[in-house]
Amino acid sequence: MKSLVQSKATSKWFAVNWSPLWKAEDWWTVWLATTLIFATILKLIPKIPAPGKWAANPLAALAGASAWHLLLLGCGLGFITFIAVATMEQNAKKYVIGFPFLFGLSFLAFLLGNQVTFNRYQLDNVIWALVIGLVISNTVGRPKWLADTTRTELFIKTGLVLLGAEILFNRIMVLGTYGLGVAWLVTPVVFLFMFFMGTKVFKINSKALVATISAATSVCGVSAAIAAGSATRARKEEISYAISLSLIFTVLMMIGLPYLIRMAGLGQIVGGALIGGTVDSTGAVVVSGSILGEKAMEVATIIKMIQNVLIGIIAFFLSFFWVTRVERTAYDSKPSALEIWNRFPKFILGFVLASAIFSFILIPALGTSEVGEILKVTKGLRGWFFCLAFVSIGLETNFARLMELGKGGKPIYLYITGQLFNIGLTLLAALIFFGGKFFPLTI
Repeated sequence: MKSLVQSKATSKWFAVNWSPLWKAEDWWTVWLATTLIFATILKLIPKIPAPGKWAANPLAALAGASAWHLLLLGCGLGFITFIAVATMEQNAKKYVIGFPFLFGLSFLAFLLGNQVTFNRYQLDNVIWALVIGLVISNTVGRPKWLADTTRTELFIKTGLVLLGAEILFNRIMVLGTYGLGVAWLVTPVVFLFMFFMGTKVFKINSKALVATISAATSVCGVSAAIAAGSATRARKEEISYAISLSLIFTVLMMIGLPYLIRMAGLGQIVGGALIGGTVDSTGAVVVSGSILGEKAMEVATIIKMIQNVLIGIIAFFLSFFWVTRVERTAYDSKPSALEIWNRFPKFILGFVLASAIFSFILIPALGTSEVGEILKVTKGLRGWFFCLAFVSIGLETNFARLMELGKGGKPIYLYITGQLFNIGLTLLAALIFFGGKFFPLTI
């Protein structure tokens, strides 16, 4: 009897599909970032080169980072990301061809971002990465041979797991408690409001498109759009449209919102909460928060991470709703509870793991000074991954394509209406939970 039970348990173990651990991009972001973190801890990566500050002569920027070191960095980043792409069986040869060009554009963005005048006005490397990508995409167009190299999600999420090392666990617990009020109370309300507006007020024919745009706006842009689009069986062009719409407005909000927050005098804590709850893309949230300040970046990032957890939950309920109400047929089965896990953004696990390792193991064992040296390296790596990601976003964003897909304007009106509602409701929640009047803040 005992052997029979063991046999059944063994068969169930082998029946589980483990391939996503090495086939899914989400898991690879965790493996890449943790590998880099441990390599840094073991001092295999002593320093990350980057162009320095310069005023009139760009060559002065190379004083602290030789061409040889930058070449070595490019080869290293290209090699480890190539392993991920090759293992996922996604046109690895084409990826290798395009990566040197992508890294070159990222270097140019770093160079421009470190020019003293641009730097003074917070026009850092990530903004320049976006601008460079947008200029290429909307003038000559993205070259076909570069299409398999612009891995936005891979670069952004790897950078976000690396960011986890910089945010101590006790901060996550404190900020996360209040962040639940901003992320989990506001997000479902915004989603339902947008779905109602899209189907009943704007009368958009495709409910799947409405759901996809609503998820992208209320949760976190690209990942949520893909999850919602899959759950509702949206057409590929509808998902692409929702992503393009989200990316373009994300660019505008990422740059504009920090300055509006400063003008309104909201401060870094409330401002960070507002950014975390309203800017669609997780990577853009980090950049936008950093423009406002370090505390703003920390608050914004944690709120967005909490909000990201809702991707799986919203995808599950959308799957259930679509199967049982919208597209009910005799052949459809009810969605499995495993859908929540399948849709759950795995990079969040890496983010929390990185934070826990540094908070509970490295700082007590090595001390804050030694850990600070390690974080200089991981922060440098994060900067390069974000730069690669935002060059990719720019290259993937085409304004003409957006206008073509949005003929009639209704989806654009839906997005703008929903985002304005989102900003207003999130601001109210941010003032309540992070304003310091109703709940004590120790940050």
